[in-house]
Amino acid sequence: MRVIGADGSQLGVMSSNEALSLASNINLDLVKIAPGALPPVCKVMDYGKYRFELSKKGKEAKKNQHITEIKEIRLSCNIDTNDFNTKVNSALKFLNNGEKVKVSIRFKGREVSHPEIGHDLMKKFAEICSECSNIEKPAKLDGRNMLMFLVSKIKNN
Repeated sequence: MRVIGADGSQLGVMSSNEALSLASNINLDLVKIAPGALPPVCKVMDYGKYRFELSKKGKEAKKNQHITEIKEIRLSCNIDTNDFNTKVNSALKFLNNGEKVKVSIRFKGREVSHPEIGHDLMKKFAEICSECSNIEKPAKLDGRNMLMFLVSKIKNN
């Protein structure tokens, strides 16, 4: 196996027994880095310190990632204009924060026999929000619900 020293220098190709005895002489561990290579690559290092560094990098990466939330706006077929404008303003606020918005309409009773009313409402909603959002999934009827997803044009870092 090819052995790399603790300082990163090449120690050459040697048997596993020689590499283990070399690592134990300097009170360090022998860690396989690339077992699939020909010959396998091992490094002499402090394994506890190596594990600590890996966990530290993992925590740092997790801390820096951004999770996008999906906010839901519920409409009804017979919504009034002021209520509609309030819902649009809420959606615009969410979209300006860089979040996704799920717009849903629940059809009650006989409203389900007139899905075109819902499509018109969704189209109007999407047009108003078009300056700061894109349609990720267009309006689609699913049973008694109609769903549409809007995604923000603003990307948060």
